[in-house]
Amino acid sequence: MVTIPFRDPYVDAVLPPDVVRVGSPADPSPWLDPAYLAERSADVDVLHLHAGSGQLAPDGLECWSEAVRRLGIPLVVTVHQVRAADRPARDPHDADLGAVLATAEVVLTLTPGAADEIADRFGRTAIVVAHPSVAEPDPELGAERGLVGLRLGRASSEAPEPVELVRAALSGAVSGGGRLRVLAAGADDAAVDPAVRDLAAQGDIELVPYPEARWVAQLQQLHVAVLPERCGTHSRDLEICRDVGTRVVAPGWGWFADQWSDVVTYGHDEDGGLDPVSLSGAVAAALTRPMPRPEDRGWRTAQREAIRRVHAEVYEQVAADRRWT
Repeated sequence: MVTIPFRDPYVDAVLPPDVVRVGSPADPSPWLDPAYLAERSADVDVLHLHAGSGQLAPDGLECWSEAVRRLGIPLVVTVHQVRAADRPARDPHDADLGAVLATAEVVLTLTPGAADEIADRFGRTAIVVAHPSVAEPDPELGAERGLVGLRLGRASSEAPEPVELVRAALSGAVSGGGRLRVLAAGADDAAVDPAVRDLAAQGDIELVPYPEARWVAQLQQLHVAVLPERCGTHSRDLEICRDVGTRVVAPGWGWFADQWSDVVTYGHDEDGGLDPVSLSGAVAAALTRPMPRPEDRGWRTAQREAIRRVHAEVYEQVAADRRWT
């Protein structure tokens, strides 16, 4: 079978052990090229699209969906983002998502709220399959009580108000008796707003780089992690925090609180923007709660096996349907 992307922590976690992936691990996936797909369609029993289609040109996903239909390749789609955090214009994303959902034999998503939204907006029924574990806590690594972490990159459609986010999170951290660590792509990188660097120089915040290879450890060291997205649907970072025992403060927008009931929400969405007062209050409230325990590994392992069985059943069914057509 083909997965797009070829390899990814989520994809690796949900794939049944006997599934054989074909094609290249290149990024972007060559399977997003209709010509490449047509040349190799006979090699594909099932095509499962998770992410990566945002790298296509405008209208590219609609053309790709038409090619999938024409070739008769069974398509399974997991909707990770009903509303894409990295695409500021809603209409193009909706058109792309509508095209693949209209083509898909089976639609999966991660939460009941997202499934309801997909049904309301696109008229498709989605099977809800929980997000699996994608990390394990390091038993040698401790967390610092009162330490709040905020991941920050360039101002973007995902987090367009970085300085306001930092100031609001800092206010909440101080009110709750803690301190704020800003996790940046590089502490001296030009991507860090000068006002944020000034706060670090004054000693108000800690500004540290986050190497991706150490990201799970960075999250495990925190008491509270703030998710900065103003739009989006689900979060892998939230699941990592759940696995390692870090409390999450997340926007009330999307379905973050559907992923894990132990989430403190604040106001941040694409229509109203950031509500800094609610973010400060959410951070302070989160610090008054004890650190959550890391999720039980036995339960998470059993959950992942159940998720893989669902995927195996879906793949078997759509592949069988193709053989009989």
